[in-house]
Amino acid sequence: MSGTMLEGRVALITGGGGEIGGSTAKRFASEGAKIVVADIRKDAADAVAADIVAKGGEALSLEADSSKLDQARAIVDATLQRFGKLTTYVNTPSTVTPYSLIENLSFELWNEALAVNLSGAFLMCQYAIPEIRKAGGGTIIMITSQLGQIGVPLRATYSTTKAALMQLTKCLAVDHAIDNIRVNSISPGSIDTRRTLRRYGTREVANKARGPFHLLGRTGRADEIAAGALFLASEESSFMTGADLLLDGGYLAFKGLQRPEGPSGTT
Repeated sequence: MSGTMLEGRVALITGGGGEIGGSTAKRFASEGAKIVVADIRKDAADAVAADIVAKGGEALSLEADSSKLDQARAIVDATLQRFGKLTTYVNTPSTVTPYSLIENLSFELWNEALAVNLSGAFLMCQYAIPEIRKAGGGTIIMITSQLGQIGVPLRATYSTTKAALMQLTKCLAVDHAIDNIRVNSISPGSIDTRRTLRRYGTREVANKARGPFHLLGRTGRADEIAAGALFLASEESSFMTGADLLLDGGYLAFKGLQRPEGPSGTT
């Protein structure tokens, strides 16, 4: 561990075993933060924490589901027990939602998306905010999606939850500026993750399929999102709250399809 941008901070990251959460945890640790990695997959959380410790950082891994009331409380309690305070919370969990018209979507799947993508953030903030206030203030970062800002065919469930998460971000920023708590979100474009692999099979196929929808001609990397999270968590963004950081490779600037000769058409 070598940087000092987050020296003295204690960062709790839910979904910390995933690519974006894990990259964020490691980047924060490299800048001096003590890290709590919470994930429903114990092996994934353990692996991220072990990597941080191996590089000289401090990290705690927790197997927990932040969308469950008792477990959300336990995550914050464990953070305080280990590190004595909480200054930074990063919310990354997101469930896979089917491509479907609303009329064909089960109520169970709708509620699952709400629970994981939105209610978990609500629960974690309910318990985390008082502790961040006690620490003298800090930062909250929500990982949303560029798809929360546009209408997307067959993605009503996912897009709606992500749009709601951006609105929650703004409301929390308004309510807690007085507590010296800055709240911002990040909207990534298509990122190279295990979820992408499940859908397309290989990174090469995924990049070929999704890359042309981005002006930069490729999908994004988890470490690029982690760099944005570091900016929002640090004093480099000290005059920023209630905002969404769009890291989408130009997806929204041009909702179309890149071809060898340049942008062409819309989809």
